[in-house]
Amino acid sequence: MEGLKIFDLYNDTEENKINSFNKKTNSDVSIRLDYDKVECNFDWLDIMEDTVKYLDNILRNPNRFIVNEEEVIKIELARRVTVDSIKHLSKNTNFIQEIDKNGDVKPSKILNINKEESYDTYENRFIYSLIQNMKSYIARRKKYLVTNSSLKNNKNLQYVASTEIGKEKINLSMNLETKLKIEDKKEGEEILQRIEKLEQNINVLTYSDVYKVIDKKHITLVMSPIKKTNLIMKNVNFQYATKLWDYLQSHMDDDTKREKKDETIKNEVKTKKYIDELFLISYLALNTVDKNPTPEIKEEITEKLADSMVERILDLNEQLTEEQLMELIKDRINNVKIKKQSSQKEIQAKFKDKIDKYLDKVKNIKI
Repeated sequence: MEGLKIFDLYNDTEENKINSFNKKTNSDVSIRLDYDKVECNFDWLDIMEDTVKYLDNILRNPNRFIVNEEEVIKIELARRVTVDSIKHLSKNTNFIQEIDKNGDVKPSKILNINKEESYDTYENRFIYSLIQNMKSYIARRKKYLVTNSSLKNNKNLQYVASTEIGKEKINLSMNLETKLKIEDKKEGEEILQRIEKLEQNINVLTYSDVYKVIDKKHITLVMSPIKKTNLIMKNVNFQYATKLWDYLQSHMDDDTKREKKDETIKNEVKTKKYIDELFLISYLALNTVDKNPTPEIKEEITEKLADSMVERILDLNEQLTEEQLMELIKDRINNVKIKKQSSQKEIQAKFKDKIDKYLDKVKNIKI
């Protein structure tokens, strides 16, 4: 499809007419902007989902140490006597009840040592604190959750203008509106499902023996900076746990980015210039519908052509008097009229000849 030749509108229009149009244009343009862009960041969700399995590895194979609980008890309650028990008795002879004739010592009380495994290590308290941070972080995010990115970009342009060419009045009122809204509801549903599944996986971690033991102790949560113990530094599972800890500590605030505009712009220079140009193009395009100019336009064009003709004649011969100029113009007018009349007579004669020949053919046709 051949494109519209906008420049032809200018080329087919007198420059003075365009200049007059532009010079007398009085316009007002108002643009209303309603813009709202939301960009959500769910890096925290990705990192938590990736880290849960490493936390599970830690809790399934927890760090522990042996605790020796010492207690002096009656001899009949003792389950076994250790080297440490004998050493303690030698230092506390008051617990010796008697020594028989064979030299056997019969104590009344003896030191009993119970050895128990304890999960109350720094590393385990670190993991317990991390799980608590994850739970509170998710709860805070859900409170102000925006589940998907979105974009709204609405614009409304109102334009009113008027001008005149000679006695012709030209007016234009225009209202242009654009609306753009992008929102992925499916993405939002997927985010909610992922968060729900993540919470379930974190809840499973709280069923482990390690978590339950430490939870009952009501410990003070570990705070940053994290101690770089050998286990935390060298164990892969703890490395992922530390990475998540650092992320949560540095992203406490909401990472959702929002850019919002709600304003009205009046007569912005660049836009106003474009729309004023559109006003002119619209007028020139409208004139292509009716090639016959109005009487006022005819009068204006006739005056301009007469001025141009006289100016060119005087440029060729400045010595012409006003009487000579008028006589010359009068003769030219008569010659043009004679030519037009002759031309019209010739056309009429040719047309009449064609009609006569056609009628002769019709007469000779037998029905």
